[in-house]
Amino acid sequence: MESNASQILHELESLRAAKADIDRRISALEAQLQQVTLQNDAIPNGSYPPISTVGSSHLNGHDHHLTPAMIHRYSRHLLLPSFGVQAQSNLLKSSVLVVGAGGLGSPALLYLAACGVGRLGIVDHDVVELNNMHRQIIHTETFIGRPKVKSAANACRSVNSTVEIVEHHEALRTSNALEIFNKYDVIVDATDNAPSRYMISDCCVLLGKPLVSGAALGLEGQLTVYNYNGGPCYRCLFPTPPPATACQRCADSGVLGVVPGIIGCLQALEAIKIASAIGEPLSGRMLLFNALEARIRIVKIRGRSLQCEACKENATFTQQQFREFDYEKFTQSPLAPSPLKLKLLQADSRISSKEYHERVANGEAHVLVDVRPAHHFKIVSLPKSLNIPLPSLEARFPEITSALKEEEEQKSVGSGSSAQLYVICRRGNDSQRAVQCLHKMGFTSARDIVGGLESWTHDVDANFPTY
Repeated sequence: MESNASQILHELESLRAAKADIDRRISALEAQLQQVTLQNDAIPNGSYPPISTVGSSHLNGHDHHLTPAMIHRYSRHLLLPSFGVQAQSNLLKSSVLVVGAGGLGSPALLYLAACGVGRLGIVDHDVVELNNMHRQIIHTETFIGRPKVKSAANACRSVNSTVEIVEHHEALRTSNALEIFNKYDVIVDATDNAPSRYMISDCCVLLGKPLVSGAALGLEGQLTVYNYNGGPCYRCLFPTPPPATACQRCADSGVLGVVPGIIGCLQALEAIKIASAIGEPLSGRMLLFNALEARIRIVKIRGRSLQCEACKENATFTQQQFREFDYEKFTQSPLAPSPLKLKLLQADSRISSKEYHERVANGEAHVLVDVRPAHHFKIVSLPKSLNIPLPSLEARFPEITSALKEEEEQKSVGSGSSAQLYVICRRGNDSQRAVQCLHKMGFTSARDIVGGLESWTHDVDANFPTY
């Protein structure tokens, strides 16, 4: 059975790789066909009008630059009285940069490509991961483990091969942000960390670029436009970074996939409004979205701050200072967040997952306390573990005492010895906090399992689920 499964997986991987190669070849051939039809000014028999975003046309006495192919492709836009030829022409001449090809960037990129933005840039250094695909809908399983930029660019070209897609497969830093941003008219912030938000906003202020900023976590999202028509920048609203402990990540707190999808679509809408010069972008206002209540509120936000270090009149923040500014130090959080790894205990108060596994196999009398929240415990847990969430630990000390006594009775532990107490969590951080608390309350033999359930998957049982 294992051999058959391995063969099936191998064949699936080969087919996915072949499909990706075919998709790339189709995109390349479509681009070649576009150039040929433009040069020949002819439409192949039985085909749609040639795909094109370059060149101009003077049709039926109307002075605009839309080719027959553009009119055909964007006809539903052109039929809108409030949008029409001028707005579409503005879009085709515009350029938009999306920073981040994740949950927010995925729908934003697809709609910006589909609507006919002339040049669409993508900045991302990460790779496609399976546990992100519930919200990062621009990616497919074929691209798992491969760069998000490549995957997103492939999807955008598949939607609209006439749009120029520019891939920036690199992490955005102060050393390259000015150079990259300077090539685009509108910037879309689809990142998920504090240092990136400050850096992107400051860069937009220095270059005079409008910034469409979105955020989503759990079941809520928000959206606004910074540095546009005299409106505030990110620093105006948040001159002081929030505590690092207040900055949650989807990997820790979770997110319903459709929530960043909705915010990302709205980011695309705001970028389109700015690029096409229609409507009233959300400058000076913020959209707040609550998924459970199906509620959207628009609130007025603080205007440009006279004390803002970045955008106040006669601000002295220069491009050189920007290049030298340490945003990670300023926000006390990393640009590329990684799981927290605390070291609160001495080595004699800790045990590896391998050691714990050996002791279980040897029949050691013990109690395993899992201090994760109850909804985490329902996802997956180790056999016979007792779920006592960390916040309720002190109130439930009697349960631990009873469990230890019951274990000693069942295993007939002799006098002078006692059942051991181990503590586990998801990654080995809360378990350390729990052991500190247990030690203070007299459970001096309590030990935490290093690395938590993730280490169990890595070091003991590769089939044990991770989340």
